[in-house]
Amino acid sequence: MPPQPILLLDAFSLLYRAFFALPPLTTRAGEPTSGLYGLSVLLLKLLREQRPKGGAFALDLPRPTFRHQRWDGYKASRQTPPSTLGRQVGRLGEIIGAFGFPALASPGFEADDVLATLARELAEAGEAPMVVSGDRDSLQLARGGVRVLYVGRGVKERCYDDAAVEERFGVPPERLPDYVALVGDPSDDLPGVRGIGLKTAARLVTTLGGVDGILSRLGEVQPARARDAIAAEGEKLRLWRDLATLRDDVPLQEGPRWAPVTAAGRDAVRTLFEKLEFVSLAARVADAFG
Repeated sequence: MPPQPILLLDAFSLLYRAFFALPPLTTRAGEPTSGLYGLSVLLLKLLREQRPKGGAFALDLPRPTFRHQRWDGYKASRQTPPSTLGRQVGRLGEIIGAFGFPALASPGFEADDVLATLARELAEAGEAPMVVSGDRDSLQLARGGVRVLYVGRGVKERCYDDAAVEERFGVPPERLPDYVALVGDPSDDLPGVRGIGLKTAARLVTTLGGVDGILSRLGEVQPARARDAIAAEGEKLRLWRDLATLRDDVPLQEGPRWAPVTAAGRDAVRTLFEKLEFVSLAARVADAFG
């Protein structure tokens, strides 16, 4: 049998995905809960299907990161979340606390960097980390024994290892930042190179060796229009690649990196679901926790 995974959960990303995937839902008192409900459905599903040893949550902090300091344009177009989502963020801590998994964050870094650091540490310790995120950047972590469960629009899931990443993008996971530097990433406001398509980007990254190889062997870039477009961006490509690269050396607070699934967690989750009026979910808790 495969080893039991340790779930590494991107808390805000998953809440965001759930919020936009479901119609509005409120308690009898009028408190919005659709995002919390969708997140809870996903967490129970993960426990039931993956039977993990345990898990941890990664959080974003409400302050600029090193990426914002390097480039003012990073995520510059991001809008303030709807108030009905913002009200649910306050309850997110209750869900995290009920499941009993630690919540880790680090000033100056994003949740994705925390996930990268946890995944590296756990893989080096012989564990089987499974990153669960709705952020495509996380797919670069799907290597070296780390799997990534990507939660897309509509909370649809797909599990990636290195082979699955290469099948989808045409580049291995560790080359995704180079690929993103060329094609861009609207969610992070990384512009990419105008006129460079997905297939051209994958071919250049694999044949010339990423951004550094492309810039040092610019004369070999074909077609000519692609060469001219890349030359016009120059060193910006290295900046965009660096911004897209997850850091796996994040300083984390002292304490456990993950916690096991427990009977106490089962009881706390059921109690919280009853409080939030998630009646159908409360009935599923026992099966999910095993």
